[in-house]
Amino acid sequence: MIIARSPLRISLGGGGTDLPSYYQDHEGFLIAAAIDKYVYITIHQTFVEEMIVKYAELERVESAQHLQHSIIREAFDLMGLDGRYMEVSSMADIPAGTGLGSSGSFCTALLTALHQYTKNPVDAEHVAEQACHIEIERLGEPIGKQDQYVASFGGANGYHFSKDGKVEVCPIKCSNETLYNLEENLLLFFTGYSRRASSILEIQDNLSRSNDRGMIDNLHYVKQLGKESLAAIESDNLADMGRIMDEHWQHKKSRAPNMSNTQVDEYYAHALKNGAMGGKLVGAGGGGFLMFYTEDRMRLRSAMSDIGLKEVRFQFDYEGSKVISS
Repeated sequence: MIIARSPLRISLGGGGTDLPSYYQDHEGFLIAAAIDKYVYITIHQTFVEEMIVKYAELERVESAQHLQHSIIREAFDLMGLDGRYMEVSSMADIPAGTGLGSSGSFCTALLTALHQYTKNPVDAEHVAEQACHIEIERLGEPIGKQDQYVASFGGANGYHFSKDGKVEVCPIKCSNETLYNLEENLLLFFTGYSRRASSILEIQDNLSRSNDRGMIDNLHYVKQLGKESLAAIESDNLADMGRIMDEHWQHKKSRAPNMSNTQVDEYYAHALKNGAMGGKLVGAGGGGFLMFYTEDRMRLRSAMSDIGLKEVRFQFDYEGSKVISS
């Protein structure tokens, strides 16, 4: 049996500039970190000719081309595998639709497992680009390249997206103590809402493709905030990064009418009154996890617990997508 895993991720600044509709004309930049919450894929051979796939649903099909699960179907086609005599299963530490990049993590974990199955291991960049090809080009999802790259590489990095689609991965240059403090002072709380990221990103994607001035200016500004966030971390000025995170969220909310809602806004305001220096919904928006930067962790944890929000504690992951058993 082969078991592979890929980490989920949190965006720290510049999110949204990783979509082709933006970076192909203007280049993109963001910072993000992989966390120790994972998507797991298992693959093993069976004694029956059909293919068995287990996720939230159960599929038993003649071959991979008949699968309803689009990512698995396209990954097997890309790898030249028909899936017969195989069983594929997936599990995750955190459900999909919560803003932590689960689709990209799923795709990279699956590809990592398939490369191990075919005895053709490849590097992180190759896996990331294959995952982007599947989700963006083959399936036509209006998403960016952030999730696939963060899941493949792991760590806390800056990502530069060139007009030609190439991605440069730039490790954050700071002390281990700064990274530890950043990790400790970022808190995640589940809002109770889940959503499909592509439904929100489609608005941004369409406006960017039509060269809407408001959207382009918004993304220009958010990209600059991402660079300022990186500079704040690298100069060990984490409090300034928290302030920038708040500014980032205020601009991000204006991209789409369903980016936030009244309840999320109330949660956010409550956090700011109780020790949070800044925060945002992680991922495309619309629901999922609220992330805050605070230097008064006990106060913020108590305040958010009082209004019924569950915290998910995490550490950064530095391994990226990997095979953990074969």
